[in-house]
Amino acid sequence: MPRLSKIFSRLSVLPLILSLAGCNMVVMAPSGDIAVQQRDLIVVSTVLMLIIIIPVIFLTLFFAWKYRQSNTAAPYDPEWHHSTRLELVIWSAPLAIIIALGAVTWISTHQLDPFRPLDRVREGKPVTTATRALNVQVVALDWKWLFFYPDLGIATVNELAAPVDAPINFRITSSSVMNSFFIPALAGQIYAMPGMETQLHAVINKAGEYQGLSANYSGAGFSNMRFMFHGLSQADFDQWVQKVKSTGGPLGRQEYLALAKPSEREPVRFFNAVDGSLYNAILNMCADPSKMCVSQMMDIDAKGGAGKDSQENRERLIYDNRNADAGDVTPATHDMQSMPGMDMGNGSSGGSAAPATQPSN
Repeated sequence: MPRLSKIFSRLSVLPLILSLAGCNMVVMAPSGDIAVQQRDLIVVSTVLMLIIIIPVIFLTLFFAWKYRQSNTAAPYDPEWHHSTRLELVIWSAPLAIIIALGAVTWISTHQLDPFRPLDRVREGKPVTTATRALNVQVVALDWKWLFFYPDLGIATVNELAAPVDAPINFRITSSSVMNSFFIPALAGQIYAMPGMETQLHAVINKAGEYQGLSANYSGAGFSNMRFMFHGLSQADFDQWVQKVKSTGGPLGRQEYLALAKPSEREPVRFFNAVDGSLYNAILNMCADPSKMCVSQMMDIDAKGGAGKDSQENRERLIYDNRNADAGDVTPATHDMQSMPGMDMGNGSSGGSAAPATQPSN
């Protein structure tokens, strides 16, 4: 009976294992070439480590079984203390694995650098001068995503589309707090930071609908900060662009400032007439005309500062103060809020820095 109960207890785990078969393992079955290469890197690294882990686990169990107390036939040698062959195996095998992992990591780190333009759209199909790339500017808002298509003169909220096998050049920033842009089927996540710009180069190889999300906690509405990414044929993408142009409205400074206010579960929106300078203004943290652009402040600093006259710029450098009354803000809070990337209003904070470029005019 005890033996039967053990068997049944082990079989009871099977339904849980089978239920996992319905999970969407998108990271291990991606649809974009960059994500595929990242998946392959995970698999190669795991296999290399298992070359050591599996024999160690097996030998541990084997020695525990062979040299158990009840096995009186096992050799007993209390004077044994050294084996050159065993030492060679113990040290050379892990060393070889570390060298292999180091080589794979070094190569892949350079090949999959998100700032590096693509040299292929899929295996066996290199990027040529005839390949048309799509430029997309991404802004993380509270708590939604704003996408600019600068070459097409349109913008969208919480919906992104791109043609299949077309390189996508993302330029990414944030309006207030640090965030993270992530489409698992397309490529790995990359941070979005206020006052700074990161980049991502990727491509989608299969038509379909894919989920995009925020991968970095950024406040109360974080869990609903999701969007749909559509991989489309060129003809379907052209139709989608026409739909945006025919149903959207204008997006200027005032419309953006209203959109940038914190909101949750924001519906998809289209904009067919976009202020061409708006993205750079967002990047420089001066979409609000009353605020000083980061590039202006950097220029003042590069010239040695403004001395006593800099006091009049103080209010123009408070970029985010949504949840505090003007009379309640202490000078110390002013100084903290004047730093790009610091959000003293909603209690959230940034994280470790990621590669980024400073804003330009």
